[in-house]
Amino acid sequence: MIQETRQSNGDQGPVEGKKRTAYEQMSDSELILACQLRDERAFEWLVRKHERSVYALLHQLAPEWRDAADLVQETFIRVWRSIGTLRNPEAFKTWLRQIVTNIFYDQLRSRPQSAPVSIETQVIGSDDEAIVRQIADESTIPDDMYERRELSSAIEKAMEALPEEFRTAIVLRELQGLPYSEIASITHTEIGTVKSRIARARVKIQRMLSPYLRVA
Repeated sequence: MIQETRQSNGDQGPVEGKKRTAYEQMSDSELILACQLRDERAFEWLVRKHERSVYALLHQLAPEWRDAADLVQETFIRVWRSIGTLRNPEAFKTWLRQIVTNIFYDQLRSRPQSAPVSIETQVIGSDDEAIVRQIADESTIPDDMYERRELSSAIEKAMEALPEEFRTAIVLRELQGLPYSEIASITHTEIGTVKSRIARARVKIQRMLSPYLRVA
């Protein structure tokens, strides 16, 4: 239909501009419905809207991987192939995160694994939320710019040191803001397992960052 519109007259610029504006103004749900009708232009705009968030999630899950661009491309290939199965367009972001997480796990199985990092089975204290507040609290970060950069680097290293399943859980919870139930669905685990992994990861990260945190 787009080709027919372009061929209707020789003045393609205004027509193309109007079509572009129409796609630009579409909501995710409208773009998804158009994609399900195999509208490639709608898919291009859907990719534009969500490509950056896919990059960010992949970097949070695997900051040491250098082929993020290829994995982003693979993500949207899977989206295009499967978007017809998405019954509820409102659930697109959750569905997209599921695809990214599946690709992440597929890659883990195919890549050489480093030695696992030991995580203590006992979690100290029950108020695990307080641990995250302490780490994220700007008042605990040194004012000096160099020390802030050093802390940022330490946080990234602490995340990288976590076993993959722990890192996935805490990234989806703390950086993506997902509820426990959604994380359990994405990772195909029980809610109790998700909570346990996140609590252990928080304790491990706090201990690794303890030299950088001010003691009250």
